[in-house]
Amino acid sequence: MKHIMTGLFFLGFTLCVSAAEDSAAFKSLYEKEWAFRLKEYPRLAREMGAEETAHRLTRVAREDQDRRYAFYAGLETELKAVSCERLERVECINYRIFRNQVRQFIEDHEHRAYLIPFNSDWGFYMSLARLPQETDFTDFDSYAGYLATLEELPLVMDQYIGLMREGLAVGMTQPRAVLDGRDAPIKAQVVGSAEESPFFRPFIDLPETDDTKAREALLDKARRVVMEGVVPAHERLLAFFHEEYLPGARTTLGASALPGGKAFYQSQIRRYATVDLSPAEIHDIGLSEVRRIRAEMQEIIEQLGFDGSFADFIEFLRTDPQFYATTAKQLLAEASYVTKKVDGRLPQFFGRLPRQPYGVAPVPEDIAPFYTAGRYAGAPQDALRGGYYWVNTYDLKSRPLYALPALSLHEAAPGHHLQAALALEQDEQPDFRRYDYISAYGEGWALYAEKLGVEMEIYETPYEDFGRLTYEMWRACRLVIDTGIHAMGWSREQAQEYLAGNTALSIHEVTTEVDRYISWPAQALSYKLGEYTIWQLRRSAESRLGPDFDLRAFHDFILALGSVPLDILQDEVGRWTQDQASDMKIEDGENT
Repeated sequence: MKHIMTGLFFLGFTLCVSAAEDSAAFKSLYEKEWAFRLKEYPRLAREMGAEETAHRLTRVAREDQDRRYAFYAGLETELKAVSCERLERVECINYRIFRNQVRQFIEDHEHRAYLIPFNSDWGFYMSLARLPQETDFTDFDSYAGYLATLEELPLVMDQYIGLMREGLAVGMTQPRAVLDGRDAPIKAQVVGSAEESPFFRPFIDLPETDDTKAREALLDKARRVVMEGVVPAHERLLAFFHEEYLPGARTTLGASALPGGKAFYQSQIRRYATVDLSPAEIHDIGLSEVRRIRAEMQEIIEQLGFDGSFADFIEFLRTDPQFYATTAKQLLAEASYVTKKVDGRLPQFFGRLPRQPYGVAPVPEDIAPFYTAGRYAGAPQDALRGGYYWVNTYDLKSRPLYALPALSLHEAAPGHHLQAALALEQDEQPDFRRYDYISAYGEGWALYAEKLGVEMEIYETPYEDFGRLTYEMWRACRLVIDTGIHAMGWSREQAQEYLAGNTALSIHEVTTEVDRYISWPAQALSYKLGEYTIWQLRRSAESRLGPDFDLRAFHDFILALGSVPLDILQDEVGRWTQDQASDMKIEDGENT
């Protein structure tokens, strides 16, 4: 017996040592990676408050891509020596998230995704155009630092052109079908004087100072940097776009037509949806959800006593003036009303609310014509600004008021702003997790927030409730359309007809949305698959816990996780539900 006890002691001691070694090794790896990430991506480092690289831009040339790939390939090899099973539960969650991040970077490089650095919704040149808005101008040094960043822009712009030229050579391009008009944000930067440039705009408000010579010298330098560097860089990009990219872009549509396209699309499904489902399985889920939602939409049409078909009702919604704002200010005012109504009801559904506020603003004019109906633009926790709920005020007749409550719940609160701002406050999480954004979680949560608006009593009319359903239908259609385009040979017209025939989205939105799915494979899958998972988890918890189910605690637990893949979300909510049930049993025993 003594020998057995001694053996068990040494076994336990050995396991503890192994666990401690794995924990230390894992921490060393993710700290090494984060330091590498901050060095390689200066804009991220700037958000983290780093000074040494604050005014640099990320280099994207082929040698930069290869250097990063070599680092992450080596890191993955080292990571395999660490056992997740020997780590504590929270550490193992961190490990699984970190491992996914490393693997995704490797897969993106191996599929050469970096050769297509833009889509119909966003891209590198639009990101660069955000520099004036994302810089906090507090003193002369901050203006000088901003100029140092702009001085790097021409080099980086030429590197992006080099990547896209390589993409043309190997067939890794956006489809020609979605490129018309995508040069508008580039054209907006080609101006005749510095004062016309958005990049120079911060200097219009340059503070007065006793040192007038220094002030004038800074203004002169700003004009030179903009007119001799920034504007010519955009002129080169515009010429490349028209003379090389448009003529050479592929005539195929789906991701499966790219080199290694089927494997690339499956990789993107894992990236955005964090599931191992096949395109066919996702397509079938979409068809099932479309049928369910269509039945609910029909109930509202009947409730309203509308005399006509489903198509007639959709046409009525798209054309009746009562459903549309006549001015941009009216649309923004309506969005502001909805968001403030929501804010007042949040404490009934959430125990913890974020410190960071948010505002309502129009989508920037240069990107609005091809942009989605709304978007949340976050801010670093210590920035001298809050987050912003962008509302697209372009083409007001395509921005129905009946859809605005659902859009506001999704983009602002309790959707993206609430989730993102709370994630920034998770100080105990490693940085690689705290600042990560997993689309299936974030977009799934935001879509869940739209339906939560029913319980919050945000939808005031049957038309607004129909707007909610048309938004849910929109996301269900994405499962069908995205897989249809990228795996099943759907045409652009087929996708447009399917979306237009099943939702009350305006035709303008139908066009921009389908182009977004074409140019951004699999991202659109994350919304419905994420929301679908959250509702399954909630219903399971409600069923198991019965009247003791606490909705505020359920929401707080999910948001406290930060951004996690769906498999981890399922594991952790299952554990939370089990813990709640166990606590109930203990309390029942004490009461007895």
